[in-house]
Amino acid sequence: MFEQTPGLMDEIRGRFAHVDSCPFQGDRVFFENAGGALTLNSVVETTTKFAAIPDNQGRDNPAAYALVDIINRAKADMRVLFNAPEGQFFVGESGTELLFRLIRAACIGTRGGGRVLGTTLEHPASRSAARQWSEIAGQTHVLVAHDDATGSVDPAHYAPEITPDTRVATILHTSPVTGMGVDVGAIARKIRETAPDCYIIVDGIQHAAHGRLDIRSYGIDGYVISPYKCFSRHGYGVAWVSDRLAQMPHDHLMGAPGEPWELGTRDTGAYATFSEVVAYFDWLGGRFSDSDDRRTRIEAAGRAIHEHETALTDAMLHGTGNLAGLADIPGIGVIGGIDNPRREGLVSITVDGVPAAEVVSRLNAQGIRTHTRKADHYSGNILDPLGLDSCIRVSLCHYNTTDEVARFLTAIREIAESAA
Repeated sequence: MFEQTPGLMDEIRGRFAHVDSCPFQGDRVFFENAGGALTLNSVVETTTKFAAIPDNQGRDNPAAYALVDIINRAKADMRVLFNAPEGQFFVGESGTELLFRLIRAACIGTRGGGRVLGTTLEHPASRSAARQWSEIAGQTHVLVAHDDATGSVDPAHYAPEITPDTRVATILHTSPVTGMGVDVGAIARKIRETAPDCYIIVDGIQHAAHGRLDIRSYGIDGYVISPYKCFSRHGYGVAWVSDRLAQMPHDHLMGAPGEPWELGTRDTGAYATFSEVVAYFDWLGGRFSDSDDRRTRIEAAGRAIHEHETALTDAMLHGTGNLAGLADIPGIGVIGGIDNPRREGLVSITVDGVPAAEVVSRLNAQGIRTHTRKADHYSGNILDPLGLDSCIRVSLCHYNTTDEVARFLTAIREIAESAA
Protein backbone atom coordinates (compact mmCIF):
# COMPACT_ATOMS: atom_id res chain seq x y z
CA MET A 1 0.00 0.00 0.00
CA PHE A 2 1.47 3.34 -1.06
CA GLU A 3 0.71 5.04 2.26
CA GLN A 4 3.11 2.67 4.02
CA THR A 5 6.07 4.19 2.14
CA PRO A 6 6.94 7.56 3.69
CA GLY A 7 6.43 10.43 1.26
CA LEU A 8 5.27 8.29 -1.68
CA MET A 9 1.61 9.25 -1.49
CA ASP A 10 2.55 12.93 -1.54
CA GLU A 11 4.80 12.32 -4.56
CA ILE A 12 2.03 10.53 -6.42
CA ARG A 13 -0.64 13.12 -5.64
CA GLY A 14 1.76 15.91 -6.51
CA ARG A 15 1.86 14.68 -10.09
CA PHE A 16 -1.87 15.19 -10.68
CA ALA A 17 -3.90 18.32 -11.27
CA HIS A 18 -6.78 19.15 -8.90
CA VAL A 19 -6.03 16.15 -6.71
CA ASP A 20 -7.83 17.48 -3.64
CA SER A 21 -9.72 20.55 -4.81
CA CYS A 22 -12.07 21.51 -7.63
CA PRO A 23 -11.60 24.88 -9.37
CA PHE A 24 -15.38 25.37 -9.19
CA GLN A 25 -16.19 23.83 -5.82
CA GLY A 26 -13.06 24.05 -3.67
CA ASP A 27 -12.03 21.27 -1.28
CA ARG A 28 -13.24 17.86 -2.49
CA VAL A 29 -12.51 14.14 -2.54
CA PHE A 30 -12.50 12.76 -6.08
CA PHE A 31 -14.30 9.42 -6.17
CA GLU A 32 -15.52 9.83 -9.77
CA ASN A 33 -12.52 8.28 -11.47
CA ALA A 34 -14.58 5.92 -13.64
CA GLY A 35 -16.12 8.99 -15.25
CA GLY A 36 -12.67 10.34 -16.05
CA ALA A 37 -9.53 10.04 -13.97
CA LEU A 38 -7.45 12.96 -12.75
CA THR A 39 -5.03 14.43 -15.28
CA LEU A 40 -1.27 14.35 -14.93
CA ASN A 41 0.32 17.77 -14.60
CA SER A 42 2.77 16.72 -17.30
CA VAL A 43 -0.16 16.06 -19.65
CA VAL A 44 -1.50 19.56 -19.02
CA GLU A 45 1.92 21.04 -19.82
CA THR A 46 2.40 18.90 -22.92
CA THR A 47 -1.07 19.73 -24.21
CA THR A 48 -0.34 23.44 -23.92
CA LYS A 49 2.99 23.05 -25.66
CA PHE A 50 1.64 21.20 -28.69
CA ALA A 51 -1.51 23.30 -28.99
CA ALA A 52 0.76 26.23 -29.87
CA ILE A 53 2.71 24.48 -32.64
CA PRO A 54 1.39 25.40 -36.12
CA ASP A 55 3.28 22.76 -38.12
CA ASN A 56 1.97 19.46 -39.45
CA GLN A 57 3.64 16.14 -40.14
CA GLY A 58 4.76 15.28 -43.66
CA ARG A 59 6.44 18.58 -44.53
CA ASP A 60 10.06 19.22 -45.38
CA ASN A 61 11.04 21.22 -42.32
CA PRO A 62 12.59 20.55 -38.89
CA ALA A 63 9.30 20.94 -37.01
CA ALA A 64 7.53 18.38 -39.20
CA TYR A 65 10.36 15.89 -38.73
CA ALA A 66 10.22 16.41 -34.97
CA LEU A 67 6.45 15.82 -34.89
CA VAL A 68 6.81 12.53 -36.77
CA ASP A 69 9.53 11.45 -34.34
CA ILE A 70 7.26 12.26 -31.38
CA ILE A 71 4.42 10.20 -32.84
CA ASN A 72 6.72 7.26 -33.53
CA ARG A 73 8.15 7.48 -30.02
CA ALA A 74 4.64 7.47 -28.56
CA LYS A 75 3.71 4.37 -30.53
CA ALA A 76 6.84 2.67 -29.21
CA ASP A 77 5.81 3.71 -25.69
CA MET A 78 2.36 2.23 -26.27
CA ARG A 79 3.92 -1.08 -27.26
CA VAL A 80 5.72 -1.22 -23.93
CA LEU A 81 2.73 -0.24 -21.78
CA PHE A 82 0.31 -2.59 -23.56
CA ASN A 83 2.96 -5.30 -24.07
CA ALA A 84 2.12 -5.54 -27.76
CA PRO A 85 5.23 -6.26 -29.83
CA GLU A 86 3.14 -6.88 -32.98
CA GLY A 87 0.16 -5.16 -34.56
CA GLN A 88 -0.28 -1.40 -34.76
CA PHE A 89 -1.49 1.51 -32.66
CA PHE A 90 -3.39 4.59 -33.76
CA VAL A 91 -5.54 7.32 -32.26
CA GLY A 92 -9.11 8.30 -33.08
CA GLU A 93 -11.86 10.59 -31.88
CA SER A 94 -12.69 8.59 -28.72
CA GLY A 95 -12.74 5.10 -27.31
CA THR A 96 -16.34 4.67 -28.42
CA GLU A 97 -15.57 5.79 -31.97
CA LEU A 98 -12.65 3.37 -32.18
CA LEU A 99 -14.71 0.44 -30.91
CA PHE A 100 -17.24 1.16 -33.65
CA ARG A 101 -14.47 1.25 -36.28
CA LEU A 102 -12.85 -2.00 -35.18
CA ILE A 103 -16.12 -3.88 -34.80
CA ARG A 104 -17.36 -2.57 -38.14
CA ALA A 105 -14.20 -3.75 -39.90
CA ALA A 106 -14.43 -7.19 -38.30
CA CYS A 107 -18.12 -7.63 -39.14
CA ILE A 108 -17.94 -6.34 -42.70
CA GLY A 109 -14.77 -8.31 -43.33
CA THR A 110 -16.50 -11.57 -42.29
CA ARG A 111 -19.97 -10.73 -43.61
CA GLY A 112 -22.46 -13.27 -44.89
CA GLY A 113 -23.70 -15.39 -42.01
CA GLY A 114 -22.21 -16.51 -38.74
CA ARG A 115 -22.38 -15.07 -35.25
CA VAL A 116 -21.19 -11.93 -33.51
CA LEU A 117 -20.90 -12.80 -29.82
CA GLY A 118 -20.92 -10.47 -26.82
CA THR A 119 -22.38 -10.20 -23.33
CA THR A 120 -24.94 -8.16 -21.43
CA LEU A 121 -22.11 -6.88 -19.20
CA GLU A 122 -20.73 -4.67 -21.93
CA HIS A 123 -20.90 -0.91 -22.27
CA PRO A 124 -23.27 0.25 -25.04
CA ALA A 125 -20.27 1.27 -27.14
CA SER A 126 -19.43 -2.32 -28.04
CA ARG A 127 -23.00 -3.65 -27.81
CA SER A 128 -24.35 -0.93 -30.09
CA ALA A 129 -21.58 -1.35 -32.64
CA ALA A 130 -21.94 -5.13 -32.69
CA ARG A 131 -25.72 -4.95 -33.10
CA GLN A 132 -25.56 -2.36 -35.87
CA TRP A 133 -22.79 -3.89 -37.96
CA SER A 134 -23.78 -7.54 -37.50
CA GLU A 135 -27.21 -6.69 -38.94
CA ILE A 136 -25.67 -4.87 -41.88
CA ALA A 137 -23.24 -7.76 -42.43
CA GLY A 138 -25.99 -10.37 -42.37
CA GLN A 139 -24.83 -11.91 -39.11
CA THR A 140 -26.60 -12.88 -35.88
CA HIS A 141 -25.78 -10.84 -32.80
CA VAL A 142 -25.88 -12.98 -29.66
CA LEU A 143 -25.59 -11.57 -26.13
CA VAL A 144 -24.58 -13.90 -23.31
CA ALA A 145 -26.11 -13.03 -19.93
CA HIS A 146 -23.59 -11.96 -17.30
CA ASP A 147 -23.75 -13.09 -13.67
CA ASP A 148 -25.84 -10.61 -11.66
CA ALA A 149 -24.43 -11.91 -8.37
CA THR A 150 -20.78 -11.28 -9.22
CA GLY A 151 -21.28 -8.42 -11.67
CA SER A 152 -18.96 -10.13 -14.12
CA VAL A 153 -18.71 -12.83 -16.77
CA ASP A 154 -16.34 -15.74 -17.31
CA PRO A 155 -15.56 -18.39 -19.96
CA ALA A 156 -18.34 -20.65 -18.70
CA HIS A 157 -20.91 -17.98 -19.55
CA TYR A 158 -19.60 -17.66 -23.10
CA ALA A 159 -19.13 -21.39 -23.70
CA PRO A 160 -22.72 -22.47 -24.54
CA GLU A 161 -23.00 -19.81 -27.24
CA ILE A 162 -19.61 -20.31 -28.91
CA THR A 163 -20.14 -22.01 -32.26
CA PRO A 164 -17.72 -22.80 -35.11
CA ASP A 165 -19.29 -19.97 -37.12
CA THR A 166 -18.61 -17.32 -34.45
CA ARG A 167 -16.95 -14.69 -36.64
CA VAL A 168 -16.54 -11.79 -34.19
CA ALA A 169 -16.56 -11.63 -30.39
CA THR A 170 -16.44 -8.69 -27.99
CA ILE A 171 -15.17 -8.69 -24.42
CA LEU A 172 -15.41 -6.00 -21.73
CA HIS A 173 -12.24 -5.96 -19.64
CA THR A 174 -13.75 -4.17 -16.62
CA SER A 175 -17.30 -2.99 -16.01
CA PRO A 176 -17.71 0.75 -15.35
CA VAL A 177 -20.91 0.00 -13.41
CA THR A 178 -20.07 -3.03 -11.26
CA GLY A 179 -16.32 -2.39 -11.19
CA MET A 180 -15.59 -6.07 -11.77
CA GLY A 181 -12.82 -7.28 -14.02
CA VAL A 182 -12.95 -10.08 -16.58
CA ASP A 183 -10.29 -12.66 -17.46
CA VAL A 184 -9.83 -11.64 -21.10
CA GLY A 185 -7.19 -14.24 -21.88
CA ALA A 186 -9.25 -17.13 -20.52
CA ILE A 187 -12.33 -16.08 -22.48
CA ALA A 188 -10.33 -15.61 -25.69
CA ARG A 189 -8.82 -19.08 -25.30
CA LYS A 190 -12.27 -20.58 -24.77
CA ILE A 191 -13.56 -18.87 -27.92
CA ARG A 192 -10.63 -20.07 -30.01
CA GLU A 193 -11.12 -23.68 -28.95
CA THR A 194 -14.25 -23.73 -31.11
CA ALA A 195 -13.80 -20.74 -33.42
CA PRO A 196 -10.04 -20.32 -33.92
CA ASP A 197 -10.38 -17.65 -36.63
CA CYS A 198 -12.79 -15.45 -34.67
CA TYR A 199 -11.89 -11.76 -34.47
CA ILE A 200 -11.86 -10.79 -30.79
CA ILE A 201 -12.14 -7.12 -29.81
CA VAL A 202 -11.80 -5.85 -26.24
CA ASP A 203 -13.13 -2.73 -24.55
CA GLY A 204 -10.35 -1.84 -22.12
CA ILE A 205 -11.59 1.68 -21.35
CA GLN A 206 -12.42 1.11 -17.68
CA HIS A 207 -9.50 -1.22 -17.04
CA ALA A 208 -6.57 0.86 -18.30
CA ALA A 209 -6.11 3.20 -15.32
CA HIS A 210 -5.67 0.24 -13.01
CA GLY A 211 -2.59 -0.99 -14.87
CA ARG A 212 -1.72 -4.57 -15.81
CA LEU A 213 -2.23 -4.36 -19.57
CA ASP A 214 -0.79 -7.38 -21.38
CA ILE A 215 -2.04 -7.80 -24.94
CA ARG A 216 0.64 -10.36 -25.74
CA SER A 217 -1.00 -12.81 -23.33
CA TYR A 218 -4.61 -12.27 -24.41
CA GLY A 219 -4.71 -13.76 -27.90
CA ILE A 220 -7.03 -11.06 -29.25
CA ASP A 221 -7.30 -8.83 -32.32
CA GLY A 222 -8.30 -5.41 -31.02
CA TYR A 223 -8.03 -3.40 -27.80
CA VAL A 224 -9.36 0.11 -27.19
CA ILE A 225 -8.94 2.62 -24.38
CA SER A 226 -9.98 6.22 -23.65
CA PRO A 227 -6.91 8.09 -22.36
CA TYR A 228 -8.95 10.61 -20.36
CA LYS A 229 -9.78 7.66 -18.10
CA CYS A 230 -6.07 6.86 -17.83
CA PHE A 231 -4.55 10.15 -16.61
CA SER A 232 -4.45 11.89 -20.00
CA ARG A 233 -6.99 14.29 -21.53
CA HIS A 234 -10.22 14.27 -23.51
CA GLY A 235 -10.34 14.44 -27.29
CA TYR A 236 -8.83 11.15 -28.42
CA GLY A 237 -8.88 7.39 -28.05
CA VAL A 238 -6.14 4.80 -28.52
CA ALA A 239 -6.61 1.53 -30.40
CA TRP A 240 -4.43 -1.49 -31.03
CA VAL A 241 -5.18 -3.91 -33.87
CA SER A 242 -3.54 -7.22 -34.64
CA ASP A 243 -1.79 -7.64 -37.98
CA ARG A 244 -4.65 -9.76 -39.34
CA LEU A 245 -7.35 -7.29 -38.27
CA ALA A 246 -5.25 -4.44 -39.70
CA GLN A 247 -5.51 -6.10 -43.11
CA MET A 248 -9.31 -6.15 -43.10
CA PRO A 249 -11.05 -3.55 -45.31
CA HIS A 250 -11.36 -0.26 -43.42
CA ASP A 251 -11.73 3.46 -44.02
CA HIS A 252 -8.59 5.05 -45.45
CA LEU A 253 -7.60 7.50 -48.14
CA MET A 254 -7.30 6.12 -51.66
CA GLY A 255 -3.71 5.49 -52.57
CA ALA A 256 -2.40 6.08 -49.04
CA PRO A 257 0.70 3.93 -48.55
CA GLY A 258 0.12 1.00 -46.24
CA GLU A 259 -3.66 1.57 -46.08
CA PRO A 260 -3.36 3.26 -42.65
CA TRP A 261 -6.08 3.31 -40.01
CA GLU A 262 -5.37 6.95 -39.17
CA LEU A 263 -7.65 9.42 -40.95
CA GLY A 264 -6.48 12.95 -41.63
CA THR A 265 -3.80 14.95 -39.89
CA ARG A 266 -2.94 13.44 -36.55
CA ASP A 267 -2.87 15.41 -33.31
CA THR A 268 0.75 15.11 -32.28
CA GLY A 269 -0.22 16.41 -28.86
CA ALA A 270 -2.47 13.40 -28.31
CA TYR A 271 0.40 11.02 -28.93
CA ALA A 272 2.76 13.14 -26.84
CA THR A 273 0.40 13.21 -23.88
CA PHE A 274 0.11 9.45 -23.97
CA SER A 275 3.88 9.21 -23.74
CA GLU A 276 3.52 11.17 -20.49
CA VAL A 277 1.12 8.50 -19.21
CA VAL A 278 3.63 5.75 -20.02
CA ALA A 279 6.40 7.75 -18.36
CA TYR A 280 4.28 8.03 -15.23
CA PHE A 281 3.68 4.27 -15.02
CA ASP A 282 7.42 3.81 -15.59
CA TRP A 283 8.28 6.25 -12.79
CA LEU A 284 5.85 4.66 -10.35
CA GLY A 285 7.10 1.17 -11.14
CA GLY A 286 10.62 2.36 -10.44
CA ARG A 287 9.61 2.81 -6.82
CA PHE A 288 8.88 -0.92 -6.63
CA SER A 289 11.50 -2.41 -8.97
CA ASP A 290 15.24 -1.96 -9.45
CA SER A 291 15.08 -3.33 -12.99
CA ASP A 292 16.56 -1.43 -15.93
CA ASP A 293 13.79 -2.78 -18.16
CA ARG A 294 10.83 -0.46 -18.72
CA ARG A 295 8.28 -3.23 -19.16
CA THR A 296 9.37 -4.80 -15.87
CA ARG A 297 8.95 -1.47 -14.08
CA ILE A 298 5.51 -0.95 -15.65
CA GLU A 299 4.44 -4.41 -14.52
CA ALA A 300 5.61 -3.52 -11.01
CA ALA A 301 3.50 -0.36 -11.16
CA GLY A 302 0.44 -2.39 -12.17
CA ARG A 303 0.88 -4.77 -9.25
CA ALA A 304 1.38 -1.92 -6.79
CA ILE A 305 -1.65 -0.04 -8.10
CA HIS A 306 -3.80 -3.15 -7.75
CA GLU A 307 -2.62 -3.76 -4.19
CA HIS A 308 -3.23 -0.16 -3.13
CA GLU A 309 -6.67 0.03 -4.72
CA THR A 310 -7.64 -3.31 -3.19
CA ALA A 311 -6.63 -1.97 0.23
CA LEU A 312 -8.77 1.14 -0.36
CA THR A 313 -11.86 -0.80 -1.45
CA ASP A 314 -11.39 -3.24 1.44
CA ALA A 315 -11.30 -0.26 3.82
CA MET A 316 -14.44 1.11 2.19
CA LEU A 317 -16.23 -2.22 2.50
CA HIS A 318 -14.97 -3.40 5.88
CA GLY A 319 -14.03 -0.17 7.63
CA THR A 320 -10.94 1.71 8.69
CA GLY A 321 -9.90 2.84 12.16
CA ASN A 322 -13.04 2.96 14.28
CA LEU A 323 -15.31 3.56 11.28
CA ALA A 324 -17.64 0.83 10.09
CA GLY A 325 -17.43 -0.18 6.46
CA LEU A 326 -20.26 -0.37 3.96
CA ALA A 327 -20.78 -4.05 4.81
CA ASP A 328 -21.71 -3.10 8.39
CA ILE A 329 -23.81 0.02 7.78
CA PRO A 330 -27.53 -0.87 7.88
CA GLY A 331 -29.41 -0.02 4.72
CA ILE A 332 -26.42 -0.14 2.35
CA GLY A 333 -26.50 -2.52 -0.61
CA VAL A 334 -23.35 -3.37 -2.59
CA ILE A 335 -23.61 -4.41 -6.23
CA GLY A 336 -21.53 -7.48 -7.01
CA GLY A 337 -21.28 -8.53 -3.38
CA ILE A 338 -18.95 -7.56 -0.56
CA ASP A 339 -15.92 -9.83 -0.98
CA ASN A 340 -15.45 -10.08 -4.74
CA PRO A 341 -11.86 -10.63 -5.96
CA ARG A 342 -12.80 -9.26 -9.39
CA ARG A 343 -13.27 -5.72 -8.06
CA GLU A 344 -11.03 -3.01 -9.57
CA GLY A 345 -11.19 0.23 -7.60
CA LEU A 346 -14.97 0.71 -7.79
CA VAL A 347 -17.89 0.13 -5.45
CA SER A 348 -21.48 0.72 -6.59
CA ILE A 349 -24.03 0.97 -3.79
CA THR A 350 -27.62 1.74 -2.89
CA VAL A 351 -29.00 3.36 0.27
CA ASP A 352 -32.39 2.16 1.46
CA GLY A 353 -34.94 4.96 1.47
CA VAL A 354 -32.72 7.52 -0.27
CA PRO A 355 -32.69 7.92 -4.07
CA ALA A 356 -29.24 7.59 -5.60
CA ALA A 357 -29.34 11.12 -7.02
CA GLU A 358 -30.06 12.52 -3.56
CA VAL A 359 -27.19 10.55 -2.03
CA VAL A 360 -24.79 11.89 -4.67
CA SER A 361 -26.06 15.42 -4.07
CA ARG A 362 -25.66 15.15 -0.29
CA LEU A 363 -22.16 13.71 -0.65
CA ASN A 364 -21.28 16.50 -3.06
CA ALA A 365 -22.42 19.07 -0.50
CA GLN A 366 -19.77 17.60 1.80
CA GLY A 367 -17.09 17.79 -0.87
CA ILE A 368 -17.18 14.14 -1.90
CA ARG A 369 -17.58 13.63 -5.66
CA THR A 370 -19.39 10.45 -6.73
CA HIS A 371 -21.85 9.72 -9.55
CA THR A 372 -25.38 8.43 -10.14
CA ARG A 373 -25.75 5.54 -12.55
CA LYS A 374 -29.31 5.27 -13.86
CA ALA A 375 -31.05 2.34 -15.51
CA ASP A 376 -30.72 4.06 -18.88
CA HIS A 377 -29.00 3.13 -22.14
CA TYR A 378 -25.65 3.25 -20.35
CA SER A 379 -26.39 1.13 -17.27
CA GLY A 380 -29.81 -0.46 -17.66
CA ASN A 381 -28.18 -3.71 -18.74
CA ILE A 382 -26.69 -4.01 -15.23
CA LEU A 383 -29.36 -2.36 -13.07
CA ASP A 384 -32.60 -3.62 -14.65
CA PRO A 385 -31.93 -7.31 -13.82
CA LEU A 386 -31.25 -6.26 -10.22
CA GLY A 387 -34.54 -4.39 -10.00
CA LEU A 388 -32.77 -1.08 -9.47
CA ASP A 389 -33.59 2.22 -11.13
CA SER A 390 -30.23 3.70 -10.10
CA CYS A 391 -27.16 3.34 -7.90
CA ILE A 392 -24.30 5.40 -6.49
CA ARG A 393 -20.94 4.73 -8.15
CA VAL A 394 -17.91 5.35 -5.95
CA SER A 395 -14.82 4.95 -8.11
CA LEU A 396 -11.31 5.14 -6.71
CA CYS A 397 -7.86 5.32 -8.18
CA HIS A 398 -4.40 4.75 -6.80
CA TYR A 399 -3.89 8.41 -5.84
CA ASN A 400 -6.82 8.22 -3.42
CA THR A 401 -6.08 7.76 0.29
CA THR A 402 -7.42 5.97 3.34
CA ASP A 403 -8.28 9.36 4.89
CA GLU A 404 -10.50 10.08 1.89
CA VAL A 405 -12.19 6.71 2.34
CA ALA A 406 -12.77 7.56 6.01
CA ARG A 407 -14.33 10.87 5.03
CA PHE A 408 -16.68 9.07 2.68
CA LEU A 409 -17.65 6.43 5.26
CA THR A 410 -18.51 9.10 7.82
CA ALA A 411 -20.72 10.91 5.33
CA ILE A 412 -22.48 7.84 3.92
CA ARG A 413 -23.26 6.51 7.39
CA GLU A 414 -24.95 9.80 8.28
CA ILE A 415 -27.03 9.60 5.10
CA ALA A 416 -28.03 5.99 5.73
CA GLU A 417 -28.93 6.66 9.36
CA SER A 418 -31.05 9.67 8.39
CA ALA A 419 -33.31 7.36 6.38
CA ALA A 420 -33.55 4.59 8.97
